[in-house]
Amino acid sequence: MSTVVLVHGLYHRPEHFGGVAERLRDAGIEAVAPELHRGSLPADTAAVQAAVDSLAEPPLVLGHSYGGSVITGVRGAARLVYLAAFVPDTGESAATLGGASSRLQGAIDSVPDGSTRLRSDRAADLLYHDCAAPLAAWAVGLLRPQAPGCGRGVPRHHSWKGTPSTYVVCGRDRVIAPALQRRMASRCTEMREWRTGHSPFVGRPGLLVDLLRGLLAADSSQGRDGAVTPPVVGAVDAVLDRAECPGPSRSSR
Repeated sequence: MSTVVLVHGLYHRPEHFGGVAERLRDAGIEAVAPELHRGSLPADTAAVQAAVDSLAEPPLVLGHSYGGSVITGVRGAARLVYLAAFVPDTGESAATLGGASSRLQGAIDSVPDGSTRLRSDRAADLLYHDCAAPLAAWAVGLLRPQAPGCGRGVPRHHSWKGTPSTYVVCGRDRVIAPALQRRMASRCTEMREWRTGHSPFVGRPGLLVDLLRGLLAADSSQGRDGAVTPPVVGAVDAVLDRAECPGPSRSSR
Protein backbone atom coordinates (compact mmCIF):
# COMPACT_ATOMS: atom_id res chain seq x y z
CA MET A 1 0.00 0.00 0.00
CA SER A 2 1.30 3.47 -0.90
CA THR A 3 1.68 5.91 1.95
CA VAL A 4 1.59 9.71 2.12
CA VAL A 5 3.06 11.55 5.10
CA LEU A 6 1.37 14.94 5.64
CA VAL A 7 3.42 17.54 7.52
CA HIS A 8 1.59 20.63 8.74
CA GLY A 9 2.93 24.14 9.26
CA LEU A 10 3.13 26.54 12.16
CA TYR A 11 0.00 27.10 14.27
CA HIS A 12 -1.66 24.12 12.56
CA ARG A 13 -2.49 20.58 13.66
CA PRO A 14 -2.63 17.20 11.89
CA GLU A 15 -6.44 17.51 11.98
CA HIS A 16 -6.25 20.28 9.38
CA PHE A 17 -5.36 17.53 6.89
CA GLY A 18 -8.48 15.55 7.82
CA GLY A 19 -10.26 15.96 4.49
CA VAL A 20 -7.15 14.97 2.56
CA ALA A 21 -6.35 11.98 4.78
CA GLU A 22 -9.92 10.67 4.56
CA ARG A 23 -9.97 10.84 0.78
CA LEU A 24 -6.56 9.20 0.48
CA ARG A 25 -7.68 6.30 2.66
CA ASP A 26 -10.86 5.94 0.62
CA ALA A 27 -8.58 5.53 -2.40
CA GLY A 28 -6.55 2.79 -0.70
CA ILE A 29 -3.62 5.04 0.21
CA GLU A 30 -2.40 5.18 3.79
CA ALA A 31 -2.09 8.68 5.29
CA VAL A 32 0.10 9.61 8.26
CA ALA A 33 0.14 13.10 9.81
CA PRO A 34 2.73 13.52 12.58
CA GLU A 35 2.28 16.14 15.26
CA LEU A 36 4.92 18.87 15.20
CA HIS A 37 5.29 21.67 17.77
CA ARG A 38 8.22 19.82 19.37
CA GLY A 39 10.07 23.05 20.20
CA SER A 40 12.61 23.29 17.38
CA LEU A 41 13.19 22.39 13.74
CA PRO A 42 15.51 19.46 14.64
CA ALA A 43 12.88 18.05 17.02
CA ASP A 44 10.10 18.41 14.44
CA THR A 45 12.30 16.79 11.79
CA ALA A 46 13.04 13.89 14.12
CA ALA A 47 9.30 13.33 14.67
CA VAL A 48 8.66 13.11 10.92
CA GLN A 49 11.77 10.98 10.38
CA ALA A 50 10.45 8.50 12.96
CA ALA A 51 7.17 8.28 11.06
CA VAL A 52 8.99 7.67 7.76
CA ASP A 53 11.29 5.08 9.32
CA SER A 54 8.33 3.15 10.70
CA LEU A 55 6.93 2.48 7.21
CA ALA A 56 7.64 -0.59 5.12
CA GLU A 57 8.21 1.40 1.90
CA PRO A 58 9.51 4.91 1.19
CA PRO A 59 6.51 7.27 1.28
CA LEU A 60 5.57 10.43 -0.52
CA VAL A 61 6.16 13.21 2.02
CA LEU A 62 4.28 16.51 1.77
CA GLY A 63 5.20 19.61 3.73
CA HIS A 64 3.05 22.73 3.99
CA SER A 65 4.54 26.15 4.75
CA TYR A 66 7.05 25.68 7.62
CA GLY A 67 6.58 21.95 7.03
CA GLY A 68 8.80 22.40 3.97
CA SER A 69 11.76 23.15 6.22
CA VAL A 70 10.94 20.00 8.15
CA ILE A 71 10.70 17.62 5.18
CA THR A 72 13.89 19.08 3.69
CA GLY A 73 15.79 17.40 6.51
CA VAL A 74 14.00 14.04 6.28
CA ARG A 75 15.73 11.08 4.63
CA GLY A 76 14.11 8.07 2.96
CA ALA A 77 11.19 9.67 1.08
CA ALA A 78 10.28 8.45 -2.39
CA ARG A 79 9.13 11.97 -3.34
CA LEU A 80 8.85 15.34 -1.64
CA VAL A 81 5.92 17.68 -2.22
CA TYR A 82 6.27 21.30 -1.13
CA LEU A 83 2.87 22.97 -0.78
CA ALA A 84 3.36 26.75 -0.47
CA ALA A 85 6.37 25.69 1.57
CA PHE A 86 9.92 26.72 2.34
CA VAL A 87 12.75 24.94 0.49
CA PRO A 88 15.90 25.93 2.36
CA ASP A 89 19.40 25.37 1.01
CA THR A 90 22.60 25.05 3.04
CA GLY A 91 22.70 27.61 5.82
CA GLU A 92 19.22 28.91 5.09
CA SER A 93 16.17 29.04 7.33
CA ALA A 94 12.59 30.01 6.61
CA ALA A 95 13.37 33.46 8.02
CA THR A 96 16.42 34.05 5.81
CA LEU A 97 14.44 32.95 2.75
CA GLY A 98 11.97 35.75 3.35
CA GLY A 99 9.74 34.37 6.05
CA ALA A 100 6.13 35.31 6.52
CA SER A 101 4.39 38.22 4.89
CA SER A 102 3.93 41.51 6.71
CA ARG A 103 0.20 40.76 6.86
CA LEU A 104 0.87 37.55 8.76
CA GLN A 105 3.35 39.24 11.07
CA GLY A 106 0.68 41.81 11.91
CA ALA A 107 -1.71 39.02 12.90
CA ILE A 108 0.65 37.40 15.42
CA ASP A 109 0.15 38.16 19.12
CA SER A 110 2.82 37.53 21.73
CA VAL A 111 1.83 35.84 24.99
CA PRO A 112 3.58 36.56 28.34
CA ASP A 113 4.99 33.02 28.51
CA GLY A 114 6.94 33.67 25.30
CA SER A 115 4.62 31.80 22.98
CA THR A 116 2.74 33.34 20.06
CA ARG A 117 -0.69 32.88 18.55
CA LEU A 118 -2.62 34.04 15.52
CA ARG A 119 -5.41 36.53 16.10
CA SER A 120 -8.67 34.72 15.41
CA ASP A 121 -10.19 37.84 13.82
CA ARG A 122 -7.47 37.89 11.14
CA ALA A 123 -6.56 34.24 10.66
CA ALA A 124 -9.38 33.36 8.27
CA ASP A 125 -8.60 36.27 5.95
CA LEU A 126 -4.93 35.27 5.81
CA LEU A 127 -5.04 31.49 5.75
CA TYR A 128 -8.48 30.52 4.44
CA HIS A 129 -9.80 33.51 2.50
CA ASP A 130 -10.83 31.33 -0.45
CA CYS A 131 -12.70 28.80 1.70
CA ALA A 132 -16.40 28.76 2.50
CA ALA A 133 -17.07 30.67 5.74
CA PRO A 134 -18.13 27.65 7.87
CA LEU A 135 -15.06 25.71 6.76
CA ALA A 136 -12.76 28.66 7.45
CA ALA A 137 -14.27 29.01 10.93
CA TRP A 138 -13.67 25.30 11.59
CA ALA A 139 -10.03 25.60 10.52
CA VAL A 140 -9.45 28.74 12.61
CA GLY A 141 -10.86 26.91 15.63
CA LEU A 142 -8.18 24.24 15.26
CA LEU A 143 -5.25 26.66 15.26
CA ARG A 144 -2.94 26.43 18.24
CA PRO A 145 -0.30 28.64 19.88
CA GLN A 146 3.40 28.24 19.12
CA ALA A 147 5.90 27.76 21.93
CA PRO A 148 9.18 29.73 21.91
CA GLY A 149 11.65 28.21 19.44
CA CYS A 150 9.05 26.57 17.23
CA GLY A 151 9.70 27.13 13.55
CA ARG A 152 13.30 28.18 14.02
CA GLY A 153 16.42 26.47 12.78
CA VAL A 154 18.44 25.42 9.75
CA PRO A 155 18.05 21.93 8.22
CA ARG A 156 21.06 19.66 8.66
CA HIS A 157 20.31 17.73 5.48
CA HIS A 158 18.74 18.77 2.17
CA SER A 159 16.81 15.86 0.70
CA TRP A 160 15.45 17.83 -2.26
CA LYS A 161 18.95 17.72 -3.76
CA GLY A 162 18.70 13.97 -4.31
CA THR A 163 14.99 13.12 -4.14
CA PRO A 164 12.31 13.81 -6.79
CA SER A 165 10.35 16.84 -5.67
CA THR A 166 7.22 18.73 -6.68
CA TYR A 167 6.47 22.31 -5.70
CA VAL A 168 2.91 23.65 -5.63
CA VAL A 169 2.77 27.43 -5.79
CA CYS A 170 -0.41 28.88 -4.29
CA GLY A 171 -0.89 31.91 -6.49
CA ARG A 172 -3.31 33.75 -4.18
CA ASP A 173 -1.35 33.15 -1.00
CA ARG A 174 -1.41 35.93 1.61
CA VAL A 175 1.14 34.28 3.91
CA ILE A 176 4.12 33.42 1.70
CA ALA A 177 4.46 35.64 -1.36
CA PRO A 178 3.83 33.70 -4.59
CA ALA A 179 6.94 35.31 -6.12
CA LEU A 180 9.05 33.83 -3.31
CA GLN A 181 7.35 30.48 -3.79
CA ARG A 182 8.25 30.50 -7.48
CA ARG A 183 11.89 31.18 -6.67
CA MET A 184 11.99 28.30 -4.21
CA ALA A 185 10.16 26.07 -6.69
CA SER A 186 13.10 26.41 -9.07
CA ARG A 187 15.01 24.14 -6.70
CA CYS A 188 12.53 21.30 -7.18
CA THR A 189 12.17 18.76 -9.97
CA GLU A 190 8.83 20.16 -11.11
CA MET A 191 6.36 22.90 -10.30
CA ARG A 192 2.59 23.33 -10.38
CA GLU A 193 0.74 26.56 -9.77
CA TRP A 194 -2.79 26.74 -8.40
CA ARG A 195 -5.04 29.78 -8.03
CA THR A 196 -5.63 29.17 -4.34
CA GLY A 197 -4.83 30.74 -1.02
CA HIS A 198 -2.36 29.34 1.48
CA SER A 199 -4.39 26.30 2.56
CA PRO A 200 -5.86 24.23 -0.30
CA PHE A 201 -5.82 21.15 1.95
CA VAL A 202 -8.70 22.82 3.83
CA GLY A 203 -10.68 24.39 0.99
CA ARG A 204 -9.79 22.03 -1.87
CA PRO A 205 -8.85 18.64 -0.39
CA GLY A 206 -9.99 16.78 -3.50
CA LEU A 207 -7.68 18.86 -5.67
CA LEU A 208 -4.70 18.01 -3.49
CA VAL A 209 -5.64 14.32 -3.37
CA ASP A 210 -5.85 14.21 -7.16
CA LEU A 211 -2.32 15.60 -7.36
CA LEU A 212 -0.97 13.13 -4.82
CA ARG A 213 -2.63 10.17 -6.50
CA GLY A 214 -1.25 11.26 -9.84
CA LEU A 215 2.27 11.58 -8.48
CA LEU A 216 2.09 8.19 -6.81
CA ALA A 217 0.85 6.59 -10.02
CA ALA A 218 3.54 8.28 -12.12
CA ASP A 219 6.29 7.28 -9.70
CA SER A 220 4.99 3.70 -9.63
CA SER A 221 4.95 3.55 -13.42
CA GLN A 222 8.43 5.01 -13.63
CA GLY A 223 9.65 2.39 -11.20
CA ARG A 224 8.25 -0.38 -13.41
CA ASP A 225 9.37 0.77 -16.83
CA GLY A 226 12.10 3.32 -16.19
CA ALA A 227 10.24 6.12 -17.98
CA VAL A 228 10.94 9.66 -16.84
CA THR A 229 7.94 11.87 -16.09
CA PRO A 230 8.55 15.37 -17.50
CA PRO A 231 8.07 18.44 -15.30
CA VAL A 232 4.55 19.90 -15.36
CA VAL A 233 3.96 23.62 -14.81
CA GLY A 234 0.57 25.18 -14.10
CA ALA A 235 -1.39 22.09 -15.09
CA VAL A 236 -4.14 22.45 -12.50
CA ASP A 237 -5.08 26.12 -13.00
CA ALA A 238 -8.02 25.29 -15.29
CA VAL A 239 -9.60 23.17 -12.57
CA LEU A 240 -9.83 26.15 -10.24
CA ASP A 241 -11.09 28.44 -12.98
CA ARG A 242 -14.22 26.28 -13.06
CA ALA A 243 -14.58 25.90 -9.29
CA GLU A 244 -13.50 28.99 -7.39
CA CYS A 245 -15.87 28.56 -4.44
CA PRO A 246 -14.88 25.52 -2.33
CA GLY A 247 -17.29 23.66 -0.12
CA PRO A 248 -16.72 21.92 3.23
CA SER A 249 -14.70 18.74 3.26
CA ARG A 250 -16.39 15.63 4.52
CA SER A 251 -14.27 15.57 7.65
CA SER A 252 -15.64 18.97 8.73
CA ARG A 253 -19.30 18.11 8.44
